[in-house]
Amino acid sequence: MTYLLALDQGTSSSRSIVFDASGQALSMAQQELPQIYPQPGWVEHDPMVIWQTQLATAREALAKAGITARQVRAIGITNQRETTVVWNRRTGIPIHHAIVWQDRRAEPTCADLRARGMAAMVQAKTGLVIDAYFSGTKLRWLLDHMPGARAQAEAGELAFGTIDSWLIWQLTAGAVHATDVSNASRTLLFNVHSNQWDTELLQMLDIPPSLMPTVRPSSALFGEVSPELLGHAIMLGGVAGDQQSALFGQACFKAGLVKNTYGTGCFMLMHTGAAFQTSRNGLITTSAAQTGSQPEFALEGSVFVGGAVVQWLRDGLHAIKSSSEVEALAQSVPDSGGVMLVPAFTGLGAPYWQPEARGTITGLTRGSTAAHIARAALESIAYQSAALLLAMSRDAVQGGGAPVAELRVDGGACVNDLLMQFQADLLGIPVVRPAVTETTALGAAYLAGLATGVYRNTDELAGLWRAERRFLPNLAPAHAAELMARWEHAVRQAVA
Repeated sequence: MTYLLALDQGTSSSRSIVFDASGQALSMAQQELPQIYPQPGWVEHDPMVIWQTQLATAREALAKAGITARQVRAIGITNQRETTVVWNRRTGIPIHHAIVWQDRRAEPTCADLRARGMAAMVQAKTGLVIDAYFSGTKLRWLLDHMPGARAQAEAGELAFGTIDSWLIWQLTAGAVHATDVSNASRTLLFNVHSNQWDTELLQMLDIPPSLMPTVRPSSALFGEVSPELLGHAIMLGGVAGDQQSALFGQACFKAGLVKNTYGTGCFMLMHTGAAFQTSRNGLITTSAAQTGSQPEFALEGSVFVGGAVVQWLRDGLHAIKSSSEVEALAQSVPDSGGVMLVPAFTGLGAPYWQPEARGTITGLTRGSTAAHIARAALESIAYQSAALLLAMSRDAVQGGGAPVAELRVDGGACVNDLLMQFQADLLGIPVVRPAVTETTALGAAYLAGLATGVYRNTDELAGLWRAERRFLPNLAPAHAAELMARWEHAVRQAVA
């Protein structure tokens, strides 16, 4: 048997999964990752804890699968994107905690860049908007605020990386300082057309080039894991940011294929092939996972509060005792009874980009119950995702392509049949849940397998993809359009 090991380093946990060559998960190990909140708007992780938990879960997953490292053909890494680490090249010790993607401390730098008229140049080169979400401004903050950091950086003594680079460095005992195009494309420092760090962007943020990792395709031979870590040297063959990895794991290799990950938030990506397309509908452009030197792109939209609205029902409203109860409560009523819940707890993401919006519940009557609110909360995940997909379809048509034909889904909330059926009803297209829903880790395993000859090409991987269930729309298009109009009206209340 051929085995592949995926390291899935996320915001809330570190996980490792062993897959066989058919894409079946054989074992999984997971450890929670502590969150650090030094002050409002700041979010940090301890890079050493990230490394320790990731290594521990890798060892545990191999033991659970009953195999040794000698039986593993390759390792793939997928990771929380944009989270920023800077460490000393000689000692390997970070100069500060990792600054997490959610962290907003770099917003003053972003405001200055926008005021200087940099937004159009940045979007043309990177596909991104200037926002504290991305890594470059976090790196600038570290260089400006850590004593001696800038002088050390200019002397070539420091290394910058997103979490993939940090893990690669640790796994190879400091022999390899590298990243892949999908993670590099989230830094505000990477030209996605040339697949290189961009001199003008580095100068814009005053970043010494010596900090930067080597950029490789997502499927490539990154280096060997030190044998003492897992008991045998294993090739690192695949690296991709979590959302691009999920797109790859869903076998969305061609223009027009779309996946949506239903997690704490929702992340929707549409592959656009070799075409770099600037969205006219509130989305960003990003590099897709790449198997060669040819740039490939995706349009991306993010919903800030997806499954987190269920946690709010549990912890805020105390309407349920556990998240698993929400579907039964929502199904106890035939519909939301006119109730609309807009979960803009931290503003609204794509395609609205309204950071000042706040959560609202509208349409309440004396007949409204906790069940109606629970149903409206679940439906809010589908409404927000539908708004994203409709924006993507408009971009696709405006770019000369066809409207989206189906939506592939993954993430924790995709197991909720009520939510998936309502999603199909709103969109008027099939919503397809795969047999293997661990698509983020699977994408990393596939990328590693491609680099090491386990698979011949993406056509072979596409042949492995299997649907577990297809949710077909049951709602008349006019009724779905009426519901979306009501949703947009509710969003306007949240923004006012």
